[in-house]
Amino acid sequence: MRTGEPLPAVGDVLASLATGLWRYDAAAGLVTLDAEAARLVGLPAEPTTLTEAGIRARFHPVDWNEVDGVVQLALAEGTIAEVRMRIMDAHGRVVRMVRSRSKPSIDPGTGEYELVGTLQEVTEPSAAAARSPITGDWRRSREAFLLDAGRALAEARSTEEVLRVAAGLSMPGFSPDGLAVFGAEGDRLTVIGHHGHKPGDEGPFTHMSLDTDYPAAEVVRTGRAVYLSSPEEYRGRYPVSWPLAAPFGRRSWAFLPLTVAGRTMGAWMAGFKHPVTFTPDERSVLTTVARMLAQALSRAGAAETERELTDGLQRSMLPTLGPQIPGMTVAARYVPTGGGLQVGGDWYDMIQLPGGTSRTKSGGGRFALTIGDVQGHDVRAAGLMGQLRIALRAYAAEGHRPDAVLSRASRFLYGMTYGDNDADQRFATCLYVEVDPATGTLEIARAGHPDPAIRTADRTVLMRPTAGGMPLGIDPDADYPTTRLVLEPGETMLICTDGLIETGGHDLDTGWRRLRRILEEHDGDMEELADALVQAVHGPSSHHATGPLTDRREDDIAVLLLCRVGEGCGCGDTVTVRPTVRRTALTVAQAEHERVAVARQQLRELLHDWSSAEQVDSAVLLVSEMLTNVLVHTDTDALLVAEVTGDHDSPNGTGGTGGRRMRVEVTDASDDLPHKRHPGELASSGRGLVLMEILADAWGVDPRGEGKSIWFELYEEPAKEDEEDEGD
Repeated sequence: MRTGEPLPAVGDVLASLATGLWRYDAAAGLVTLDAEAARLVGLPAEPTTLTEAGIRARFHPVDWNEVDGVVQLALAEGTIAEVRMRIMDAHGRVVRMVRSRSKPSIDPGTGEYELVGTLQEVTEPSAAAARSPITGDWRRSREAFLLDAGRALAEARSTEEVLRVAAGLSMPGFSPDGLAVFGAEGDRLTVIGHHGHKPGDEGPFTHMSLDTDYPAAEVVRTGRAVYLSSPEEYRGRYPVSWPLAAPFGRRSWAFLPLTVAGRTMGAWMAGFKHPVTFTPDERSVLTTVARMLAQALSRAGAAETERELTDGLQRSMLPTLGPQIPGMTVAARYVPTGGGLQVGGDWYDMIQLPGGTSRTKSGGGRFALTIGDVQGHDVRAAGLMGQLRIALRAYAAEGHRPDAVLSRASRFLYGMTYGDNDADQRFATCLYVEVDPATGTLEIARAGHPDPAIRTADRTVLMRPTAGGMPLGIDPDADYPTTRLVLEPGETMLICTDGLIETGGHDLDTGWRRLRRILEEHDGDMEELADALVQAVHGPSSHHATGPLTDRREDDIAVLLLCRVGEGCGCGDTVTVRPTVRRTALTVAQAEHERVAVARQQLRELLHDWSSAEQVDSAVLLVSEMLTNVLVHTDTDALLVAEVTGDHDSPNGTGGTGGRRMRVEVTDASDDLPHKRHPGELASSGRGLVLMEILADAWGVDPRGEGKSIWFELYEEPAKEDEEDEGD
């Protein structure tokens, strides 16, 4: 070409280099090809315009499916979109391979992108290059790598675990030897974690200003990736920060934005000891990993913030047990669900009460134990639980009796939750126990909560039915009657929320049977017993009342144990000795006929290890007759007291062949003494004393100053199986 002559046309130059020119209009869905581009795709060598479907038919479908991802990546990074594609003939055979390079641009009016690029034939790779980025083998290994990486990052639960997974990623064909994750706090760059560096290497990069001439800072500022293929390129583009990177001896670097929901939260640096050209395939892999890494770090950060909030809520809401009570031992556990904030509506508390004659300098006066469950397992439930717990403390501190404390608490919760928003109405179950350590007296009020259980000194576990009312917050005028029990020396009371009973697919009956076995078999102290009860539901765990649990639970669990020190109790330095007395008591009011069934169940529990099943059935029948007689023939309430005395393996001294004696006594305030009658065959009553005479080993009726008591005794006999064995 002579000096001063005009430059040749661009199309002529490209045609002389066997390079075609094409243009894609996304809005119209049309592709325009010049003559050389048409020839390369297998069409006549003349300018033509094709639809998107028409041009797609000329390429291998696998290659065509990757075009959009490469273009989107180039748009995001502001770089050239480069792809290699196989041209197919009408019979589905590959006739040549071409390389397309284009610069995408966005139409601000329509938001669609437009591509103008070149098309050039390239040589098919040889077998020796079978693992280069353009082959199907590499594509398959890349897809397998991304699947594995995505699965591993999705399972990481903490920032430390995410960084460990990222450090262990082995990228197909080009694995970095050094990684760093940068975050942003205000206008400063921070180092979240790194791999492939010595401790302390992160020092110069920590708290670096985002305005610094450093690639990671630029990525955080702009949200665009930076690829540096050589030290010369690094030094030329970032001369100020190059001295910080030079000592690491790397040859190539990739800095990618960590973006979540359109916000750049940091940057990821991958450094290589060997030169990397960062082809579109390599950039695609790095970009995909960066996106997965950003999502994983975001999830881990949210989970860690949640756990920190959970720990703070637990520390602020869960009480510590009060001062040591002379003659009593208290143990408690709280286990959250593990879901959400791991804080639900369950709670327990120990409240020192004012006044009382048994107060000592060591804090041994009257106190209250309360346990409850607010409906729900969310922040709302946790907030209501904290407020309700404070209200109960306030009412108890004013000196109110248990029934008054629950009545006021019910009105308080009703006023808080029953308003205009019916969808957010809540209720709570609660058990309130006022304890006098000097006498072991328990005054119990119950609001829809499970009854307490008592473990006697000889490890017999008895459910203690108590009078109760509706859950708190349903009826502001509800009444809560009280039940008085006495905790004898060596006995332990268990109160808990229903999570301890029903977790694991159990209902109230099967759940209590599971807990009964633990209570009967455990010989440790109260802390060990509390652990055993929780472990029976969820397995071994070192997390106690205020420790977080991360594995998911079905329901919250709150447990309180109260032991009155004595022989047979593992709550002190007392010697474990099996006592010779086992006792239960129950009041049956005139309007509470259903408590006759409760009395039968109580008696069976008291006699759970009695040798003769026939004697147990006889005792249950006689108790039914005695209680029914009081309810039908008098206007007073009945008091049932049943006790077992003696040792199982010693003679009872009364002519029986067993070792123990059972005595059952029913007392009422009526002066009318029962008389033995001779009922006819069709009579519906009058058989009580007849049965007593037939079934009891001894019985009697004793007048009292006011009222009377009727009693019977049974002496333990060997079980039927034992008698048959002896006969053989």
